[in-house]
Amino acid sequence: MSWIFKPLASLRLTLVLLTLSLILVFLGTMAQEPLGLYLAQRRFFQSAFVDLASFVAASKKALQMIHIYLPPSTAADVLSSPWIPVFPGGYLLGALLLVNLTAAHLTRFQLTAKKSGILLAHAGLIILLIGQLFTDLLARESAMRLTEGQTKSYTESDRRTELAIVDVSAPDKDRVVAIPDSALQTGARLQHPDLPFSVRVVRFYPNSYITNRAAVPDAPVVSSTGPGSRFAAVELPLVTVMDMRDVPSAVVELVGPNGTLATYLVTEYFGQPQAFTMDQKTYELSLRPRRQYLDFSLTLMDFRHDKYTGTEIPKNFSSQVRLKNPRTGEDREVLIYMNNPLRYKGLTFYQASFDKTDDRVTILQVVRNPAWLTPYFACIIVGVGLVIQFLIHLTRFIRRAPSNVPAPA
Repeated sequence: MSWIFKPLASLRLTLVLLTLSLILVFLGTMAQEPLGLYLAQRRFFQSAFVDLASFVAASKKALQMIHIYLPPSTAADVLSSPWIPVFPGGYLLGALLLVNLTAAHLTRFQLTAKKSGILLAHAGLIILLIGQLFTDLLARESAMRLTEGQTKSYTESDRRTELAIVDVSAPDKDRVVAIPDSALQTGARLQHPDLPFSVRVVRFYPNSYITNRAAVPDAPVVSSTGPGSRFAAVELPLVTVMDMRDVPSAVVELVGPNGTLATYLVTEYFGQPQAFTMDQKTYELSLRPRRQYLDFSLTLMDFRHDKYTGTEIPKNFSSQVRLKNPRTGEDREVLIYMNNPLRYKGLTFYQASFDKTDDRVTILQVVRNPAWLTPYFACIIVGVGLVIQFLIHLTRFIRRAPSNVPAPA
């Protein structure tokens, strides 16, 4: 099998892959300005190949460094362009580096005491590469927005949406059917066994704003008496920058066994769900950020926002929360502040932000990352390997040093 492993273990291949990785990082960094962080991440680092439109957008931005100005590409241009692969992406380069490193071990290195430090250092690099892959595939981010005195047992996605149909008939619990935004395509008809009706998506707007219905003559007809009778959605281009997000809207038709029940306009702009009754049950309909439910709850006891004296510059902000878990009986208070997150049941709650218009509202970033320890283990293993290899060479050097060197006069 040496004819397979030798080319894969080539040092020249290592240098080529590292060079391409440096170019990829440079282009991905350049692309963040015209494309936005999230789109640049997807097109350059979270893909096997970089497409032509993204490559051109990054190249145009890079040429500005040497005062060559071409018509810039926008995120809308990239999203509407055909996908033509022109450059290796992060997934492909990472996989090839991992194969190259593993093949080098199988062909060159022998399991001996003299090579133990190198083997450990390379094992740490392999763990680092694999850990980064798992982090990219498994890590999930969401947020929890709390007002002082408020209790929540769920987090909300920053960039994903769901159509929630909630049966609120029972006095002690709600029954929720949540349809993800990926299924909300114009013309789709959706059915769930817990619902006595189906949902037909008349029109879905991935990003939108709301205006008076009279200003949109071609808006879909809404038969409900809710806000959809007064307002209409207008589609907007998708946004990709960090400090903005898409606000979707949809016009949905509820279809029962005997035909259409009602047609509703749902959007994240509406703060309250729309209620309706069917088969002596009351339902609430809303389009909201996608929720991830927890088996414990957090209550915001106190939020502090300290500033440097005489300025509006944040000095520190912290959240005193009460954690309650009925399954384990836990009931304790925790202080979450900058660089001191709460880690609990695989989740990490960071003090991320606050509401600038209401000093009683905190925003916690919630991260679920099963592979969060791998970078620490990898760095420790690499460090130990380098120290061991250094000591091995130091010991060999001391042993070879002559012992009969005359003392200076």
